[in-house]
Amino acid sequence: MNQLLQLLDTNARLTNAQLAAMLGRTEAEVQSQLSELEHSGVVRGYKAVINWEKTDREYVTALIELRVTPKRDSGFESIAEQVMQFDEVESVYLMSGGYDLAVTVCGRTFRDVALFVARRLSTLDSVISTATHFVLRRYKDNGTMLLGGEADMRGAQ
Repeated sequence: MNQLLQLLDTNARLTNAQLAAMLGRTEAEVQSQLSELEHSGVVRGYKAVINWEKTDREYVTALIELRVTPKRDSGFESIAEQVMQFDEVESVYLMSGGYDLAVTVCGRTFRDVALFVARRLSTLDSVISTATHFVLRRYKDNGTMLLGGEADMRGAQ
């Protein structure tokens, strides 16, 4: 199972036939295992890594550090669930160290992101403080290098 997950993590576009050949299994076995992984929630989706700097889409990404007061019965879970409901939020992580939650937010402009943080995120009951860091350039995203020449996909087959 771990080998299948690693292959999908590297290249989710591999066909069941390609996965079966790489794993020494039948296509039916691979399809059955994929269905099980999807049904159990291990595989939550398939997504392309896009270098948005090469498109005409205007957007800004920010990493936001949140310090929060955990709830008595649910700890950090209830505040994380609140935060992840916002459309602007791409990811939410519980962290160790100087802050509690790391939140990735996208917006059209710096101002849009700043207003989202000021008006919606920082006003949540459990939020003690925020620190916003704007992403100026992506060099590597989700394990994929975005800087330099075109990716060599020969090893991903």
